[in-house]
Amino acid sequence: MPDVVILTLGEGSGCEGAGCGCGAAEKARVPVLACADALRGAGATVELITACDDAEIDTAVKPVEAGEKRLVVAAATDAELRAVVRRMVRRFAPPPSKRPAELPADRTVFDLPPLAVLPLAPAVPDLVASLGLPREPDAVAAATLGGREHRFDLLRNDAGSVTMHGSIFGGVDENGRAVAWRGRVEVDDAVLTDGDEPVLACSIRNVGSSDVDGLPLVVDARSDSGVVEVAVAIPIVKRRFLREASVRFEVRRARGRAVSVTPRDGEVHFVDDGVSGVLTRKRAWWVERGVWAAYVART
Repeated sequence: MPDVVILTLGEGSGCEGAGCGCGAAEKARVPVLACADALRGAGATVELITACDDAEIDTAVKPVEAGEKRLVVAAATDAELRAVVRRMVRRFAPPPSKRPAELPADRTVFDLPPLAVLPLAPAVPDLVASLGLPREPDAVAAATLGGREHRFDLLRNDAGSVTMHGSIFGGVDENGRAVAWRGRVEVDDAVLTDGDEPVLACSIRNVGSSDVDGLPLVVDARSDSGVVEVAVAIPIVKRRFLREASVRFEVRRARGRAVSVTPRDGEVHFVDDGVSGVLTRKRAWWVERGVWAAYVART
């Protein structure tokens, strides 16, 4: 029977950077205790760890990376799961100057060890629903011990992070209202917008669907397809003589191996796996096919 680590991130540690901390020790959440009981009831040895920063995440997953233990990540949001996977990617990605011959040609990262995702109910990470992963503590425990895994894609970017679910870009004014912005969006060799026209929103998606104010953007991206799905919404103003101008939205879509977004004027706000940020210069994302794996229920 395998040894299992149940890793919970302390408050604040879902953000990026070495300064993410959670202060005082936190009590184990009810779903964590229930999952631990189910694992122990099946004969597994269980260690409960709360990580407050990147260094503690690294320490917690070290025996998992060595193949000595299995990992359950207790998470309430995609951002918390991403924080763990991001650290694992950094450890499994060889320097570009020392690329091993055995690394697949379309990958920059070796396969990550599988993990289970334990939702910290009542919150459930969006990825759990999108990927159809087990939700209840006893089901998560059974999947972890069963060892059946499914591999999924993720997106790396040139800022050193990863995207597991998706990113959406949109300008906002001082009151938080959506405003058009300008930027160049390229998917492989296709240019969705060249930066000379306004953009209401841009969605980069690894799994699932996205919309802005009810306007569909990406529709049903799959996280095992080997491609990234991208959509931009362009407002088109139709002016008519002696009548009020009307606005419609043109949605342009493309899929490919890589995508880049280059703001033209100032900064563009975005939300990436639930983490807010501001883009001020060109950023590129690319697909890492089948690089991470989750334990899934046996059928």
